[in-house]
Amino acid sequence: MTRKHRRRLNWSRIALLLLFAVAAIYAAAHCMFRAPELQAEKPGQPAPVDEISAEEAAAAAALAAHTERRENAYTILVSGVDSGNGGSDTNILVGIDAEAGRIHGVSIPRDTKAIINGKEHKINFAYNSGGTELLADTISHQLGIPVDFTVTVDLNGFIDLVDAIGGVDFYVPIDMDYDDPLQNLSIHYTKGMHHLTGQQAMEVVRFRQNNDGTGYGSQDIGRMQTQQNFLKAVAKQTLTLSNVDKVGSFAKIFQDSVDTDLSLGNLAWLGSEAISIGADNITFSTLPGEWKSPYIYIDQEAALALVNEHLNPYVEDRVAEDLNIPG
Repeated sequence: MTRKHRRRLNWSRIALLLLFAVAAIYAAAHCMFRAPELQAEKPGQPAPVDEISAEEAAAAAALAAHTERRENAYTILVSGVDSGNGGSDTNILVGIDAEAGRIHGVSIPRDTKAIINGKEHKINFAYNSGGTELLADTISHQLGIPVDFTVTVDLNGFIDLVDAIGGVDFYVPIDMDYDDPLQNLSIHYTKGMHHLTGQQAMEVVRFRQNNDGTGYGSQDIGRMQTQQNFLKAVAKQTLTLSNVDKVGSFAKIFQDSVDTDLSLGNLAWLGSEAISIGADNITFSTLPGEWKSPYIYIDQEAALALVNEHLNPYVEDRVAEDLNIPG
């Protein structure tokens, strides 16, 4: 899917593994690894056994089986926040299956149609209206799976994280020559290997096209490929670091730029799993849909297949009735 309205940077996909890896370095020095613990659902007061019919008992057993969790399988909503406007620029639902050795991030376009507070809206309205909690609840309701945890990283956090590891060696795939005075943005790089600071990395992964209209053959697809390649370069470089003397600056970045309900020990455990899984087994895709102004309408059949392949933390596959996707 290529759309000119998708001008903002999908940089939280790049920050995700970087965040995990840096957390692992910090926690390794403090022996703080701990697997995330899910909050138990609060069931209502059970009815007396003699008041439950056979049909009700069968339904309860079926529900229990349908919501049985797989071990060490989690979903994490990673949101990239634009510090200037307070909105959530980028949202990626990440499925982590530590047992199978897979991590997959699904980008959720800002214009995806959603029902929020009983009315039709673009899904990003959820964040602007009720923050990360409402956004996570909206995504969970539509896709029929829980959002276990959330991580929010702001623009400055991304830059600081890249700078904290000393920059990144990265092969810029094409010549980049772009200026946008309204955003105070200038991107000028030649094709080839560069050592990028945090600010330079932000510019490279933000690039779509040159001033003369040339650039990626397919702007959004080309940019996403660059972002994923950058993520892999970050992973390879970060996961070989042994500079534990920087843990103080890492901790300050977490405190100043990252908002999450995961503890540092949880992030460290996830980081160690990411190290074990390896960059080649970390993949990305976009929630399938079709643009019909003013919304992107989710392809229900394709979305269900994607959920079951990459995101579902349950033992049983989700079925169409589990999804709540507006038409």
